[in-house]
Amino acid sequence: MKDYEALSKKHFDGQAAEYDQRDTYYYSQNGKISCRDIAEQIRALPYESLLDVGCGTGFLIDLLTRQKAARYFGLDLSDEMIHVAQEKAIPGASFTVGSADHLPYPDESFDIVTCSQSFHHYPYPEQAMLEAKRVLKPGGLYILSDTGIGGLGAWIDNHILFKLARSGDCRTTNRQGIEKLMTNTGFTVTDSRQIKGMIYTVTGRK
Repeated sequence: MKDYEALSKKHFDGQAAEYDQRDTYYYSQNGKISCRDIAEQIRALPYESLLDVGCGTGFLIDLLTRQKAARYFGLDLSDEMIHVAQEKAIPGASFTVGSADHLPYPDESFDIVTCSQSFHHYPYPEQAMLEAKRVLKPGGLYILSDTGIGGLGAWIDNHILFKLARSGDCRTTNRQGIEKLMTNTGFTVTDSRQIKGMIYTVTGRK
């Protein structure tokens, strides 16, 4: 399964330089929809520290710094995505190369952990979710937004199409699947919404 991480890294390293300029379904349109939904949801929330897992070029963190001063951290598997994010010199933001499976942060470090349009790239989704829970403070929020389907369509994607595409896509699921995984990993689901088409956002409280 670690092959998926190598494929994801290669895939997004190759897109990094032009990722923010693309606005197609395949590249960044879904990501921008998810990021704006997350930003709107937390606009009025009190928080001092936030981690964005799978941060890409820092699009979400850039949005958030414009609406609230806090300590922001972004992590991504792609060196090139992190390089683009760092080049933006976003005030109050720090970006790190790393894996969602092994977050390089101490326990109970963040008030909010976000994950936008990258969860379907994670070969070990339960481990990634447990890591998000570990670094959250008690009562902290995990906000996950992604694109996915369930049923037969998910089976075809997960067992056939993703293997053929070799772009790092690993496992799709729908909103209900994420709700179940959050519950199984000890989160209390506080909000679940379908945003547009197959794009959804699910929020869990530690």
